[in-house]
Amino acid sequence: MLVVGAHSADFVWRSAGAVAKHTAAGGEALVVALSYGERGESGVLWKQEGQTEENVKKIRHEEAAGAAAVLGAEFRALDLGDYPLRVGDEAVERLASIMRDFAPHVVLTHPENDPFNPDHPVAHRAVAKARLLTSGAGVASAFRTAPPSEFLAFEPHQPELCGFTPSVFVDITDVFGRKVEAMGHMAAQRYLQEYYAQRAEHRGNHARKVTGDAGIRQAEAFQRLLPNVVGAL
Repeated sequence: MLVVGAHSADFVWRSAGAVAKHTAAGGEALVVALSYGERGESGVLWKQEGQTEENVKKIRHEEAAGAAAVLGAEFRALDLGDYPLRVGDEAVERLASIMRDFAPHVVLTHPENDPFNPDHPVAHRAVAKARLLTSGAGVASAFRTAPPSEFLAFEPHQPELCGFTPSVFVDITDVFGRKVEAMGHMAAQRYLQEYYAQRAEHRGNHARKVTGDAGIRQAEAFQRLLPNVVGAL
């Protein structure tokens, strides 16, 4: 599983449960942050006297790495800057190279639209392009490729305004404690912890209605970006 976020904390709020489920079942998970969110999402840290951008990045790296470790995942940051996040051709190729080496069976990232965050759509476009460059056109290519992966968007903060319609719910009931612990590492954005804990409860309610499984208490929502291919219905 590969999770790519625009900022270092994005994976925790939106997919920590899915990552924990994946690693608990024996899978590998890699989290890549295109930036640390050092300018636009670290307001609490900037209240400290004498704060510097490099120190904010260091703190954000430690937070995200600690959260990823709780989930059994590896964390890497490309440090491309945020607000605005700019992902040029070289950065896209770096991301494609990571995908070729890691060869994920599923890639998670932001949905295509977000009217309240300038960096999330940029991240989506970069991941989509890198994924295509990783798999090629389905025929022999003049460059190294990896098998096509599943491609899903994780839930944005304002789903209705981002054109996000859930098509997959992941039951995270048995790993919800690990998600809460991971969120606890993100001290620079402590204000989001309660919101995303409540969101997991809301999506758990939706998942119960879909399945009739009363044992589901918390869930995370995702939207498939490509058709799901099956042998039969």
